[in-house]
Amino acid sequence: MKKYAVITGASSGIGTEFAKRLAAKGYALVLVARREDRLNALAKQLKKKTECEICAADLTQRTECEKLCEWLADKDVEVFINNAGFGDYGEFAKTELDKDLDMIRLNVTALHLLTKRVVRRFRERGDGYLLNVASAAGLLPAGPYMATYYATKAYVTSLTRAVAQELKEEGSRVYIGCLCPGPVDTEFNAVANVEFALKGIRPGYCAGYALDMMLKKKKTVIVPTLLMKFAVVGARLLPVNVAVKIAGMQQKRKVRS
Repeated sequence: MKKYAVITGASSGIGTEFAKRLAAKGYALVLVARREDRLNALAKQLKKKTECEICAADLTQRTECEKLCEWLADKDVEVFINNAGFGDYGEFAKTELDKDLDMIRLNVTALHLLTKRVVRRFRERGDGYLLNVASAAGLLPAGPYMATYYATKAYVTSLTRAVAQELKEEGSRVYIGCLCPGPVDTEFNAVANVEFALKGIRPGYCAGYALDMMLKKKKTVIVPTLLMKFAVVGARLLPVNVAVKIAGMQQKRKVRS
């Protein structure tokens, strides 16, 4: 029976790179995103390597998340990458409420629903790999000027660590982890209306590193670069108010001119 890997947010950036690398590992793929044209183009690109199925879905809608789970019911899913998400920049009082709520629906609600469904399914089969794509932002106390985004990613890291501990205590072979990169050269900037203050890493490197840490070392929290590892550790050593102030200063450096 074919082993499937499911990638949400597969139409660009890190999601596309996960698809390429999992195809090279021999997985049949289910590619999920809103933009069907991009999914078709990616599936066509990968069809010589593996079987690809696409699912065009707006995961900000709970019904779409549930339909995805139903559609996957008869597939032998071994890897699930919860990658769909986006950010936004601006003072909390001035950012668009609808965009904030869509961010929460995608980054938190959809990820939570899919995590619960996948963990239950993997526990029944006895194994499986679930990777939630968070951010180094989720390991920091808060991020002024990207307040909602930082809060959503903190939710992802907290949820993932808790579930990982529960699975460990029951002796489960199911893996769950979270990827927490710093800047990555993707479409994130355009959506969030910012420019990275620090040099971004290649999405291919980020995806490859994450898969190595997941499949070989089963690491729960994956931070791809030494610089971001130092930044996260350094933030923990500072008083919280100082760390938050520094984060805000860093966000201000991202504003598009």
